Amino acid sequence: MNVPQLTSGLAAALTVTFSLMGGPAVAAPSADTDRDLAARVITYDAGGAAEFRSAVDRGAAIWNESVDAVELRPVSAGQRANIRVLADNGWPRAITTSLGNGTVYIGRQAVDEGHNTIRISSHELGHILGLPDRKPGPCSSLMSGSSAGTTCTNAYPNTAEKAEVEGSFGGAFARTAATVPLNTVTVD
Repeated sequence: MNVPQLTSGLAAALTVTFSLMGGPAVAAPSADTDRDLAARVITYDAGGAAEFRSAVDRGAAIWNESVDAVELRPVSAGQRANIRVLADNGWPRAITTSLGNGTVYIGRQAVDEGHNTIRISSHELGHILGLPDRKPGPCSSLMSGSSAGTTCTNAYPNTAEKAEVEGSFGGAFARTAATVPLNTVTVD
């Protein structure tokens, strides 16, 4: 007997046992069900991002391409977003209220200095997804932020950064929510 048959047989035996004991008869979830439930949807509102709206959308799309455990989607009309994105004249920063929630500021100061808007967006969204700054760092590290210089346009997380986000959102929401400090301000 192979492992999937053994698992199915065990689930069936437990279902019958619980039924006989008066407990609920519930089938064990399949691997497909686990995979379908794995992605946590986080909404963002880029309505206040002004000229950076397309950069924010691209930054969110990069995270969606890079990780499976979380999906960033624009907020629907009338709903409250997990992430609010605003443009201002300061330096880019993220204020994280909890894992997957907070406010991102796309600061024009960094853009005026020559930093890439999509990299800024992806980097700041990375903070909301639980990643800290990693400065100084190479251009290959998204979370190296401005320390990689103005010539760096890499907006994609590296393997370690992807793994960290996957670990934070990969089915252990209760555990990871407690590990992200509330009201954390990250100025890059």
